Amino acid sequence: MAELRHNSSIGARATPSPRKRDDVTSPLSSDNNHSPPHDDDGGRDRHPRDRFPSLLSKLLDDTARVYSQHFKIFLFFVTILAFAGLFTVYSVVTHLNAPYICTKEGITLHCPRVKEPPSLWENPLSAATSWKPCAERRSGLISDLPEANETNGYIFIHAEGGLNQQRIAICNAVAVAKIMNATLILPLLKQDQIWKDQTKFEDIFDVDHFINYLKDDVRIVRDIPSWFTDKSELFTSIRRTVKNIPKYAPAQFYIDNVLPRIKEKKIMALKPFVDRLGYDNVPQEINRLRCRVNYHALKFLPEIDEMADRLLARMRNRTGSPNPFMALHLRFEKGMVGLSFCDFVGTRAEKALMGLYRLKEWPRRFKDGSHLWPLALQKRKEGRCPLEPGEVAVMLRAMGYPKETQIYVASGQVYGGQNRMAPLRNMFPNLVTKEELTTKDELDSFRKHVTSLAALDFLVCLKSDVFVMTHGGNFAKLIIGARRYMGHRQKSIKPDKGLLSKSLGDPYMGWATFVEDVVITHQTRTGLPEATFPNYDIWENPLTPCMCKA
Repeated sequence: MAELRHNSSIGARATPSPRKRDDVTSPLSSDNNHSPPHDDDGGRDRHPRDRFPSLLSKLLDDTARVYSQHFKIFLFFVTILAFAGLFTVYSVVTHLNAPYICTKEGITLHCPRVKEPPSLWENPLSAATSWKPCAERRSGLISDLPEANETNGYIFIHAEGGLNQQRIAICNAVAVAKIMNATLILPLLKQDQIWKDQTKFEDIFDVDHFINYLKDDVRIVRDIPSWFTDKSELFTSIRRTVKNIPKYAPAQFYIDNVLPRIKEKKIMALKPFVDRLGYDNVPQEINRLRCRVNYHALKFLPEIDEMADRLLARMRNRTGSPNPFMALHLRFEKGMVGLSFCDFVGTRAEKALMGLYRLKEWPRRFKDGSHLWPLALQKRKEGRCPLEPGEVAVMLRAMGYPKETQIYVASGQVYGGQNRMAPLRNMFPNLVTKEELTTKDELDSFRKHVTSLAALDFLVCLKSDVFVMTHGGNFAKLIIGARRYMGHRQKSIKPDKGLLSKSLGDPYMGWATFVEDVVITHQTRTGLPEATFPNYDIWENPLTPCMCKA
């Protein structure tokens, strides 16, 4: 019976009744026309078979929608990451391909061109200032000077160094003579070990103009009085020489320590006399007198002025029509490089030779050289090293000066020769010296005196449209000070060497950022009169004692 039930059950599932087949297969039949099935097994089998496809389809649709939303979110994040990765790769490649801001090909630098600003050849802020020179001799004043034989005595100085150091010594000598009411013997231009020049005062300056212009301020004579017979003792005998004058001495020091000896001996030599008079510790009228000597009384000989005017005319007409030009004072001679104790780009052989040169010239400072490397890095970081020609080229290009700029170079023999000058000359090919602007015969008459050649450079730089200094020194100080005093309409650029050192040493500095830093920083370094501070010498900034409101 059990087996039969089993077989009948199988049979029932396998061959349903005609009515049941009709119920299943007929699309026209209605559920209301037949009673519900009584076979529980048959009912359980029928519902899963009807609903499974729809459930599976619904499940697949829901899953597809969920995966579609997740895929969109995933695709969005992948896109963002892809863009971020591309930007990072671009930045890294850009940084790696922009070392030292410009590209270098052999000894040639390639820097992008910069749009020329409208103030390229003029001082943009000069119109906003209202200062004028006021140290010139005033006419109509009655001199209260005593006769030459009624002064407290005579002073005689050696003006040491190059032309510009000598110029400062002459100005100080006039001021000291005024402080002590002494007669000044025309200063002797002393030969030194670097310049090796035998120039006399009358070989470079107009003596008659010098004495006449200062006749109401100080008594000046051309030579030692004839009644003085011990001329050999001057500068050699301690009885006739004052040697203990400190640097930047106040006016009172001369009154207390030097004047008594002059009254006693009548003629005294002052040695040494480099920077032996201060600035903020002397009366303002004495500083004004120093400006009067520097800007009005010290006048070069007519033949020097005429040759300088010819050089200026040639520089301004090199393109066939009037053109502005730049004067560049390039301080990169071997002596300057050695004395700076800074480190520069070069081969091991060059650096070894420079070390031997420094050991020979400055043995106490050099010692064994081991302490100089950190000192050199610190000096460069602080902007106390001379700019190399290549660094000057990059700076000028960043300021907007184009390749066609006419540049007059005032310089001695550049350390490293043509290879060192190549980056500057390749970027600015219209670069000339006085030797290239003149014939040999024209300069022969000036070669007898090194200071005469230096005077030509001085006058061309003084009257240039733009003057650029690359390192400190008396030449640059006197040029910038004179351009300030004479009207400060012409631009005088004093580079921020600390900024340049930092930027040129940064391998990740981009060109656009560098240009922006250079332009903004040097907007206020164009030679306008500046307020002075203690110990700020009047040669570079004569504002306070020597200029007044217009």
